[in-house]
Amino acid sequence: MYDVLIVGAGPGGIFTAYELLEKKPSLKIAVFEMGHELQKRRCPIDGEKIKSCIHCKSCSIMSGFGGAGAFSDGKYNITNDFGGTLYEYIGKKNALELMEYVDKINLKYGGEGTKLYSTAGSSIKKTCMQNGLHLLNASVRHLGTDINYIVLQNLYDHMKDKVEWHFDCPVERVEKTEEGFTIYTADGEFAGKNCVISAGRSGSKWMEQVCRDLSVETMSNRVDIGVRVELPYEIFSHLTDELYESKIVYRTEKYEDLVRTFCMNPKGAVVNENTNGIVTVNGHSYEDPARQTGNTNFALLVAKHFSEPFKDSNGYGESIARLSNMLGGGVLVQRFGDLIRGQRSTEKRIAESFTVPTLSAATPGDLSLVLPKRILDGIIEMIYALDKVAPGTANDDTLLYGVEVKFYNMEVAVDENLMTQDEGLYVIGDGSGITHSLSHASASGVHVARHIAAKEIL
Repeated sequence: MYDVLIVGAGPGGIFTAYELLEKKPSLKIAVFEMGHELQKRRCPIDGEKIKSCIHCKSCSIMSGFGGAGAFSDGKYNITNDFGGTLYEYIGKKNALELMEYVDKINLKYGGEGTKLYSTAGSSIKKTCMQNGLHLLNASVRHLGTDINYIVLQNLYDHMKDKVEWHFDCPVERVEKTEEGFTIYTADGEFAGKNCVISAGRSGSKWMEQVCRDLSVETMSNRVDIGVRVELPYEIFSHLTDELYESKIVYRTEKYEDLVRTFCMNPKGAVVNENTNGIVTVNGHSYEDPARQTGNTNFALLVAKHFSEPFKDSNGYGESIARLSNMLGGGVLVQRFGDLIRGQRSTEKRIAESFTVPTLSAATPGDLSLVLPKRILDGIIEMIYALDKVAPGTANDDTLLYGVEVKFYNMEVAVDENLMTQDEGLYVIGDGSGITHSLSHASASGVHVARHIAAKEIL
């Protein structure tokens, strides 16, 4: 019998295990992860021999130690303004303190020397407001994809002999028992007094099934759909040099929809991402100058909420992404000028573009054949709005990659301890539908660990 079973070795699971060891190292803890350990995570796409997803049994980009964030840009946004609604459950002050605590741990395990950016006192906020844009408040720790990897490896090395790890070990189901919970895996059955589920975005479908099996209430969430923009670094340099991550929101004139920037990567690269067998687009950037590019990329996303009777927001996003995969064999890329003129981009037009694409595997095409008109209209409006604060954004050679989709799990009903109606069953991280970022997911793990440790001490 284990004291704590942790399902998922993403940020939520990692920081649950870490804090449990800090607060009560005598606890018997086991972590179960469907993907590989960090050093074995290798995506076969090399851009030459293999240019698109071959649908590995376990996606090394989305699964494994570190979760989907392992190869992200390594941005930890310390804010309640975006990244999830954790503060609604645990309070704004507590949420910020937990995110600051996670930041200190990241610095301790390899992130020292990285920069903390802040929107506080920035003149950019006023410039945005004068042009119908809203800059959200945040402090941003940028580790970079390379330093983020080092931090994760150091955290694993610290815990590897103190926690029982099961990699390449998907959990088939979770069952409530008189003593606590039993999880069923290919490695066998494991019983524990407490069970912490941190399944991440890629585990959304599995999480829905677990909630059905255990009669845990869920609520429909949103899906974010859009494109990844790539343009020369200089166009956004006055924003990224000061703030690094500019979270900017715009309300469209036509529909009054909200469009936002997301995951800004100065001197970064556009990459493929695989979610449940669907190829979408994402972005990375690095602290190492040798790995930096001459471009900046960021996502423009439109959030779609659905009312009754439709509940499958993720299915809606998946259908749009599948259409992109059908037309382009993966990710599509289009020049902004071609989109405005109603013509598809071709290999010749992309080759002649002054913006050199960093994702060679993208197929030139026409995003208007993929994205719904309302979403595409909002993205075009946002690009023209951003052009007022960053002239050159609406240049013909600005590249748009599609589609980018951010899937969110159904929001799971939990209390202020992030515990379901079943004593000892906790749901945290992005799989809960409550957190949508590295910092919030990590903080949720710390919060739950402290609650469990306090119970065990009593």
